[in-house]
Amino acid sequence: MESSTPLQLDHRPEAAGAGPAPSGLRRSMGTRHLIMIAMGGVIGSGLFLSSGYTISQAGPLGAVIAYLIGAFVVYLVMACLGELAIAYPVSGAFHIYAARSIGPATGFTTAWLYWLCWAVAIGSEFTASGLLMQRWFPDVEVWVWCLVFAAILFGFNAISSRFFGESEFWFAIIKVGAIIGLIILGGAALFGFHPLSGSGNHPFLFENFNTSAGLFPNGFTGVLVTALAVFYAFSGSELIGVAAGETADPARNIPKAMRSTVIRLLIFFVGAIAVIAATVPYDQVGLDESPFVTVFSSAGIPYAADIMNFVIITALLSAGNSGLFSCARMLYSLADEGHAPKAFKKLTRRGIPMIALSVSMLGGLASLISSVAAPETVYLALVSVAGFAVVGVWMSIVASHFFHRRAFVRNGGNVADLPYKAPLFPLVPILAFVLCLVSLVGIAMDPSQIAALYFGVPFVAACYLFFRFRYGGRTRKAQPA
Repeated sequence: MESSTPLQLDHRPEAAGAGPAPSGLRRSMGTRHLIMIAMGGVIGSGLFLSSGYTISQAGPLGAVIAYLIGAFVVYLVMACLGELAIAYPVSGAFHIYAARSIGPATGFTTAWLYWLCWAVAIGSEFTASGLLMQRWFPDVEVWVWCLVFAAILFGFNAISSRFFGESEFWFAIIKVGAIIGLIILGGAALFGFHPLSGSGNHPFLFENFNTSAGLFPNGFTGVLVTALAVFYAFSGSELIGVAAGETADPARNIPKAMRSTVIRLLIFFVGAIAVIAATVPYDQVGLDESPFVTVFSSAGIPYAADIMNFVIITALLSAGNSGLFSCARMLYSLADEGHAPKAFKKLTRRGIPMIALSVSMLGGLASLISSVAAPETVYLALVSVAGFAVVGVWMSIVASHFFHRRAFVRNGGNVADLPYKAPLFPLVPILAFVLCLVSLVGIAMDPSQIAALYFGVPFVAACYLFFRFRYGGRTRKAQPA
């Protein structure tokens, strides 16, 4: 339901980056931090480990098409997010958008969906990292590495938001370097330049795309089902919105970071998938190792498996680093709106919401424990809700943008005065919402993903009901003019 409260852009000096963030958090991150935070949240195990499965299901050409569709949806969502992030430059901003543009209950539900999504991801990434470390340290228990990595990421987030941004910048540099290396070395090999490889059977250009079963070996239905999973692979790009409240000069840095992120994701994801699909036959890829290892090995790169093991661990910790940051800011923002304990608002001298950060880390460790103690019950429910939450949050972002722009114009605002405006309104938010909705409907046709609806829909309903009983008709706290 559209909010009846008049909406105005925040023209206070803080919103433009002239002073500290309105929330009390420090505006210490620039464009490069925002880009790498988004890249770090997106580029993870979905690309390094699961991309082979995507190619095997959709075929070489189908996988490229699916990732192009995913990149297009990311562009639509980011266009809407850019306008909202400048209008409301606050930390943990997703639920703020929904609360002010749609209604407080929707904002409350969006926040807890996103918090749970990343809390689950933190635990699963610690577990996966610990398992990968056993390649080099087989005698060390997985849980030991989980605690070590948890302590490291907690330290990165507890020092300052700028230190977090710097750590994520360098984490992401390693992952991006691996992708660039794959595209350059794998691409050169496709053109026949592979001096380190002793094999003379390397495919030339895109001959692997024309499979024995045609361009779409599993039919175009395989492409559609894969496209649904690809949406999840691009999740994390929205982290720019979470960091808006700690960004210097958001009106300039946020749009710049949005554009750069979309372009880089398009090049890196589609480029990497195209090289992998052209190098390894679709019916052999992703069955027993990372497709990155397969491509580097086929190009003759020495120690390819060890190099990629290090890169994948870095990717997992990078995503966990971004996830912990996001969780803490969501709890802080909920408390700032009066919808969570006030203790979550307490900041350290460096502007870190330490209690919110600690609770988020405990949530991640709890999901880690549940993945071991009850993998078929509790953890399955959490992971399913997390997958459901990604698309749900995207739908909340684009719906918030639709209602925000309408209310802004209705209350006398001039669109030409906006520092950044999403193009082709209202087509962009409507198209993005429809595509996200189609992906949720499509989950019902995929037995491996339908659990997301079984757990996700009741979770959303429970959040709305809790808000109704706990807060009743109470609206958001008054905002300064």
